[in-house]
Amino acid sequence: MRELEFNELTALAIGAGVLGTGGGNHPALELMCAEAAYEQGKRVTLLSPEELADDARVAVVCIMGAPLVTKERLPEPQAICKAVRLMESHCGKPFDAIMSIEIGGENAFFALLVGMELGLPVVDADTMGRAFPEAQMASFAIRGLPVAPFAISDIRANSVLIPEAESALRVERIGRKTVVELGSIAGTCAAPRSGREVKDHAILHSISRALRIGQAVLDARAGGTDPVAAILAVEDGALLFSGKVQDVSRRTTDGFVRGKAVVSGKDGFAGNRLEIDFQNEFSVARVDGQMVACVPDLITVLDEETAEAIGAEVLRYGQRVQVIALPANPIMTSAEGLAVVGPRSFGFDFDYVSFKECLA
Repeated sequence: MRELEFNELTALAIGAGVLGTGGGNHPALELMCAEAAYEQGKRVTLLSPEELADDARVAVVCIMGAPLVTKERLPEPQAICKAVRLMESHCGKPFDAIMSIEIGGENAFFALLVGMELGLPVVDADTMGRAFPEAQMASFAIRGLPVAPFAISDIRANSVLIPEAESALRVERIGRKTVVELGSIAGTCAAPRSGREVKDHAILHSISRALRIGQAVLDARAGGTDPVAAILAVEDGALLFSGKVQDVSRRTTDGFVRGKAVVSGKDGFAGNRLEIDFQNEFSVARVDGQMVACVPDLITVLDEETAEAIGAEVLRYGQRVQVIALPANPIMTSAEGLAVVGPRSFGFDFDYVSFKECLA
């Protein structure tokens, strides 16, 4: 267990943006909120999953909804805190720690903000190893653990508890409709997890992964070297494309940002065309119609000079970008994982092929 240092917050924000794969964008506003909390004397206590007692109770939290909404109002942890307290009241026992459902994008920071608000440590783990758009696309659900009970709260006087459900998918469907009614964004707390379950079924040390990525970018910027190459060096990833954004079509439906981006190539990709489909997060990348990467591998669009992650909701014409792929966690590429987070789960009619195989 250790305190997260103030200067690590920036690295975490950069890394969480990269792991967000287009969903939630760089958590700039959440970073500002965390820095403000530190200036007020609050601290994030980072807890290694191996330090959890087997019977510890862990709250799995997130903001649920369309990421675009978070660009319209300042982030705050109160809605999630309400959901956590509702879950404690329902179960009759307090929580010992907080954990994010996803390390990607803004939700990585909401776990920190909630931890500081409630005075609880934050576990160095998540359930996705990246960002995914739906609640059932998580390691606990993939491993057969129930997502319900599931608490949902907004910043007003509205809270909903789903005490039981027939499946994780049903929780997602009911929860998504509820969140849309609440303004397309709300705080959530999923079924309590034991320390043993976290150690056996979570994506471990994902905060450390984000910190490693972010620090590599900061070091490259300071040293005048290529920050995108620095990410690939520490993550065993691959450069998929380099070019300028030519077109973006997006719409917000059913609580998701959906659409397609088109990038025209430059340098070694001159004359080529990249198309990326997204549903909050980037799902499939094709160069001249040939697939080069797909979920659950991570597809991330970066500013070519700074390696700042660019979210699907703020991608726009004229941006000069590099698009990279990073490997998914083995839980996600297992047969059970692919049944939930593979391409067919996003409506595509083909099976998963790793980006390394695509590029071979």
